[in-house]
Amino acid sequence: MATLGGLLFGYDTAVISGAEKSIENYLINGLGLSSFIHGITTSSALIGCIIGGIIAGFFSSTFGRKKSLIVASILFLLSALGSAYPEFLFFEVGEPTIGLLLTFNFYRIIGGIGVGLASAIVPMYIGEIAPATIRGRLVSFNQFAIIFGMLVVYFVNWGIARGQSLDWINEMGWRFMFASEAIPALLFGVFLFFVPETPRYLALTNQESKALTILTKINGKNTASNILQDIKQSKSASKSKLFAYGKTVIVIGILLSVFQQFVGINVALYYAPRIFESMGAAKDASMLQTIVMGLVNVIFTIIAIITVDKLGRRPLLITGSIGMAVGMFGVAGLAFANIISIGTLIFIIIYTASFMMSWGPICWVLISEIFPNKIRGQAVAIAVAAQWAANYLVSSTYPMMMEYSGGMTYGIYGIVSVISALFVWKFVPETKGKTLEEMENMWNNSKETKIS
Repeated sequence: MATLGGLLFGYDTAVISGAEKSIENYLINGLGLSSFIHGITTSSALIGCIIGGIIAGFFSSTFGRKKSLIVASILFLLSALGSAYPEFLFFEVGEPTIGLLLTFNFYRIIGGIGVGLASAIVPMYIGEIAPATIRGRLVSFNQFAIIFGMLVVYFVNWGIARGQSLDWINEMGWRFMFASEAIPALLFGVFLFFVPETPRYLALTNQESKALTILTKINGKNTASNILQDIKQSKSASKSKLFAYGKTVIVIGILLSVFQQFVGINVALYYAPRIFESMGAAKDASMLQTIVMGLVNVIFTIIAIITVDKLGRRPLLITGSIGMAVGMFGVAGLAFANIISIGTLIFIIIYTASFMMSWGPICWVLISEIFPNKIRGQAVAIAVAAQWAANYLVSSTYPMMMEYSGGMTYGIYGIVSVISALFVWKFVPETKGKTLEEMENMWNNSKETKIS
């Protein structure tokens, strides 16, 4: 039920892929605006994601993980309906104005705030409620839900556009694409009333009997008592300021988030139909190829789920970085040679498959694991806000960069992929099989521990 938040994360961020050309036709070209404004509009939800990431720490610590996710579900619902019909009350349909453009962006930002909250709190929720031995697998299910949400919306967008004229898609089709998100948003909000609050949040807010009940259901009576005792010791520690455990853990968390975006993954996700159209595919064919890519993403995310608690986090991240570099350098080489072929699709699939078996799920696993209990809410919020800021920077600059040089653009993402592998090898700790409290002790023992 919690991972429905991940599904909505994927759904909301990818729904624009099928609608962005219609939005460009209606609100950008209709007003005679530039490609820069088009990039900002396509990526406007990411502004909300940054806001949602920033406030996630306050919400999760003040209202709890569960109530914060309910707020996110309401924002998803409002965004779906508002983005589908931004003219509601104030504007005429078919008459683009600057006010209408701003209103559309407002609704997308509202949805982005929901995504920002869910992206921070869903992995936190799962990480705090899951047993250590399968925590990596369960947190990785959130990434599976994200990718599955993207795949679902690719099918929905394709189904809406299939067999329809371009005029109908530009007039009505894009509205159905956005409105379709209302269904999973409503289900998410209803289902959340049936899940418990996390035992670690309950213990930190002096609700230890409730925490013990939930821990017992999940871990068994004897183990539950030991875990609660560890949580209580963590709670009683005086360290609650953000840098109380040193700067290293915070910097690593932020850089994990930044690298996950600077490798360019959301360029492939947001602009997938347009990339395939530039390869010579028709509108329907480009969306069908996007679905193929979505299926590959699901398969390789499942591989990560199966292997993360066996192989560990670091090996998967390094392997994925190498694969991403191969994919992006391949696309860059073909772009420099001005070759548009099936090879481009193959290299994009290599790139996205490598990301989905590594940085996609594992980054969220590590962000949910590495921060000590007392600072987890604040630290996760900062890391996630940094992630969305990086996401916005990459996505909003992509159209301008592509106008300058496609080969250079993809080459930069390939170089960042190589750097990400070096970063993991040198600085990121292995967290496989450790309890959250054991991770806390690692940072506690040495505020400036250097992981090698």
